[in-house]
Formats: sequence, structure tokens, C-alpha cells
Amino acid sequence: MDTQDLYNLSPALRLMGMGLVLALGPLAWVWLRNKNQPMARRLRVLTLVTLFLTFDLVLFGAFTRLTDSGLGCPDWPGCYGHASPVGAQQPISAAQAAMPSGPVTHGKAWIEMIHRYLATGVGVLILTLAVATWLSRRKGQGTGRILSPWWPMLTLVWVCVQGAFGALTVTMKLFPLIVTLHLLGGLVLLALLRAQAVRYAQAQGETLPVPLPAATWLLLAVTFALLWVQIALGGWVSTNYAVLACTDFPACQASFWPPMDFREGFTLWRALGAGLDGDNISFQALTAIHYVHRLTAYVVFAALLWLASRLRQISAMRSHALWISGLALWQFATGLSNVVLGWPLVAAVSHTGGAAALVVVLTGAIFSSYRTPELASASKLRASSL
Repeated sequence: MDTQDLYNLSPALRLMGMGLVLALGPLAWVWLRNKNQPMARRLRVLTLVTLFLTFDLVLFGAFTRLTDSGLGCPDWPGCYGHASPVGAQQPISAAQAAMPSGPVTHGKAWIEMIHRYLATGVGVLILTLAVATWLSRRKGQGTGRILSPWWPMLTLVWVCVQGAFGALTVTMKLFPLIVTLHLLGGLVLLALLRAQAVRYAQAQGETLPVPLPAATWLLLAVTFALLWVQIALGGWVSTNYAVLACTDFPACQASFWPPMDFREGFTLWRALGAGLDGDNISFQALTAIHYVHRLTAYVVFAALLWLASRLRQISAMRSHALWISGLALWQFATGLSNVVLGWPLVAAVSHTGGAAALVVVLTGAIFSSYRTPELASASKLRASSL
């Protein structure tokens, strides 16, 4: 395993072919089901299908990480130079015999490669969206209703960046910062696709932007920013395996301010499990990582419920309010389950899914609304008079 090349591009074409085969099913379903619809409608449906599959990919990525399958195939993009674990049975068996509970086993290899197949399929769908949008704009199909091609092009560029982080996740041996950025990149991809779907609906006149009072729109923007901070902290907890540093609630280690090492815990550029002195990371550092995430969760939870109560007062945003309040409670329940039940796999994957769903819902709320100019001007007048 130590002599295995980190990059082996020989199976790259076969992997791309696998991604194309996986993408053909959703593409055929969208085009056949909407064959009598205008191109703008078909592109919007394809965007929603891609959003759904990307959400599934984020969940499966969490499953891959939480089952310690991130190094199930220690090279990239294939598995020991093969397009599937079937061709790599001999080296996988040798690695598994040397370390039965180690990073390379037959089961973990399959989990890792399925994740790569799904990612390649999503990449093909996003490439199709970008090309189809450009061709539709050039042919003038539904002029004024086809989304600007720069949206899907931005998404295409981002999915390539995300693929590069996926490669670094393997070749840098689950480096915590890289793995956290890979998680954040997947959620940014979700946000981009959700924004595209909203813009398509608005371009076709299916929905109209909802005016929000200035204070409510500002609360929405601040809560969205806080959510990203909390997700980054949660990713840092997961990639450093700091969940079990605190196994009681609401206290941590029978204290509301346990011994913590913030400097070591939040030193970003270090290998997995390594501390500042080159030895193993200290328990105090892991406690700091966990407890900062928990304290920030209280703030984000309160902000989400406050935002939901404000949006509930606006009829066009009530569905967003219900989703936000429901997902906030879901995150609280799954986060608590991770602590008191010893980090069960179902709760851990569900916690990641809840965070991804919040990104989708809040992105939809932002792009479905706008800050009313008259209320913004009135607030400026009140501020100047004060």
C-alpha cells in the first residue's frame, strides 16, 4: 500500500464512461417525460433532478467518510489502477490480510468507488446542463426564458474544483482541512443548483420574487452566513473525529467549561491526528473543537427559529418557514443523538443531511425574495434621524 502510486490515470476513461452510463438514465427520463415542453422547462427539470442526485451524493459522501472508507482505494481516480474493485481483488485482499480493520478492505473499496461513480455521473449531468444552456441561447430557443449560461458554467467549474478536492482527499491521506473543504464544496454545489432552479422558475413566470421587509431580509442573510460557519465547524469536528470528546449534555465532561486547547484544536494545516509537536493531537484540543461547534449551534438554532417565526408572517414564505423550523429541530435531535448515543452512523449521516437540506432551503429563500427598497429607505431615514 505504501508503494502504490497516488495518481494512476489509466482507468480514467472507463470511469468517465461509467459516469456517462449512470447519467443516461436521468437524462432520458427528463427528455422523454418533457419532450413536448419548451427547452427552458426541460432544463429546469434537469436542474432539479441534478440537485436531488447531488444531495444524495453529499449523503453518500458522509457515509463514505463515517465508515472510514475514504482510503478504501488508496489511489485516484481508480482502485489500484483499475476501474473497479473487481480488477483490484488481489492487492485489496493483501492489504486487508495485513490489516483486517484497516483503511483498505473489499467493502470499503466498493463504498469509495461507488462514491466516485456517483460523483462522475453528477458531473456528466452538470456538463450537459452547461452545454444545453449554451446551445439553447445560441439557437434562440425561448429567448428571455433560458437561464443565463454563466450560471451552469459556474456550476461546471465548481464541480471540477470539487473533483480536485476529492482527489486531494485521497492523495493527502484524509488531511482534515482538505476533507472539510471537500464537504463545504459539495454544499456550495447544492446551493448553486438550487439558485439555478429558482431562477428558471422565475424566468418562466412560475414564481415571482417575494418582497421582504428590510429587517427580515437582513436576518435571512445573517442566518445563512451563520449556517455556513456552523457547517464548517461541524466538518472540522467530523474530520478530526472529535464528536466523542464530549459524551454528556448540556455539560461537557461534567463541566460547562472543560479544559480546552484552542490553539492546537484550530491549527488548520496539520495531518490527521497530529498535534503541534508532531505527536498525537491532545484530548484538550479535540474538546475545544467539539465544544466550539456546540456553543455555535445554540446561536444558529436560535437564529433559525427566529427567522422561521418572521417568515411565517409572510404567506408566500410560509413553506420556507416550516422547513426551516423543522430542520432546526431535526439538527438538534440528530446532533444530540450523536453525543449521547456514541455517534451512531444513522444519526451522523442524518445530521449531515439536515445541514445540506438547510443549505438548500435557505438558498431557495434568498433567491426567492428581495429586500423591499421602500422599507430599506425608510430604515435609513429612521437611522439618520436617530
